[in-house]
Amino acid sequence: MGETFDVVGEALCCAAAIRQGGAVQVLTERSGLLDHYIPIKAGVESITAFLDGQELDDDLLADAFAESWSLGVRYPAALAGRTFVDDWSRLAFATVGLTKAKQPTFGPTQALDYASRAAATWPSAVRIGSFDGLARFEFACQQEAQDRLRTDGLAALWKLARDRSKQYRQVAEQLIG
Repeated sequence: MGETFDVVGEALCCAAAIRQGGAVQVLTERSGLLDHYIPIKAGVESITAFLDGQELDDDLLADAFAESWSLGVRYPAALAGRTFVDDWSRLAFATVGLTKAKQPTFGPTQALDYASRAAATWPSAVRIGSFDGLARFEFACQQEAQDRLRTDGLAALWKLARDRSKQYRQVAEQLIG
């Protein structure tokens, strides 16, 4: 990895991709694009394993990079959630790019902006716990992820991301009925 690689930033980007990926999985299942989501998910999981000290799978990263480049535009414009999927795809593309590129042209902050944009564009009103919208929920998730990583480490961050992914999944299931 180049000297510009930011482990903390990359971990937070992976957590956001996992978290929001719960909704994207539901939406891509409905749209017939699940085969394009799966390689992206595998690439993000390869990065999490790498951050945990395992070997980075360059083939999985290459597939994730390619699929994340086009998933958003493949998602049918007539289906609710297109902008969410498009912004999540950009988050995934940026996350993989942070790991893959020797000198990325953007940093984790810019990548996490896609997660915030995705949540802000959710096509329906939602209530998650005490949060009256997905944008507020995502903001709280990002803060919680930073705190969890700082205090409890990567394993706790991945568990938190999977737990929040279930909440995103439920929101998407409600959207499509």
